[in-house]
Amino acid sequence: MPVRELSSGIYELDIDDRKMLATKNMIPGMSVYGERLITEDDTEFRQWDPSRSKLGAMLLKNFDIPIEADSTVLYLGAASGTTVSHVSDILTDGLVYAVEFSPRTMRDLIQLCDQRPNIIPILADANKPQSYAHIVEKVDVIFQDVAQPNQAEIAAINSKYFLEEHGHLMLSIKSRSIDTVASPKKIFKEEVRKLESGFDIEFEVLERKELDPFHEDHLGLVAQMFVDDGE
Repeated sequence: MPVRELSSGIYELDIDDRKMLATKNMIPGMSVYGERLITEDDTEFRQWDPSRSKLGAMLLKNFDIPIEADSTVLYLGAASGTTVSHVSDILTDGLVYAVEFSPRTMRDLIQLCDQRPNIIPILADANKPQSYAHIVEKVDVIFQDVAQPNQAEIAAINSKYFLEEHGHLMLSIKSRSIDTVASPKKIFKEEVRKLESGFDIEFEVLERKELDPFHEDHLGLVAQMFVDDGE
């Protein structure tokens, strides 16, 4: 079975002429959300379903993913940990802070963290980063997937608190959570504008693509914090 590494810790498997996204399973034999487990040359991989993961969809849309094995990641909108578990697989020498607002969903996330020591679960509102500032250190990457109307503002305020200089923001913008009537393309354009110049912290948008057919009315975005070095 051909195996190709697409990015650090992220693989493409070719099974019966069908390409499959996967990560190496940190906990062999254990499936997180019913995903398929595949073994090749004594290595177990977990299938990564892009229809259940915005980050997975971004990978299949050929985004350049700025997550390395030793990265520190802040994940906003962790839910029960479907995507967080794959980030955990990638971070063999790193750490992911997983922020989730729902106590019910957090129970599932905590069960996942019991098996995966590189995930730190945080029950908190992503609108209030000051409430978890005593827990989260400076991070290399922020990944955000929250269904809130002020998605750009949440990204900016968390970046101001936690993102390293020149660190990367990965954002899934859900247009219907911002406005159910307006054109998604118009909403995406406005959210990008906000990130580039609407706050006291600015970003350079490196990539932006819509995530259909995996996630309708969603825009994936990768940006880098802009820091004026005075040059």
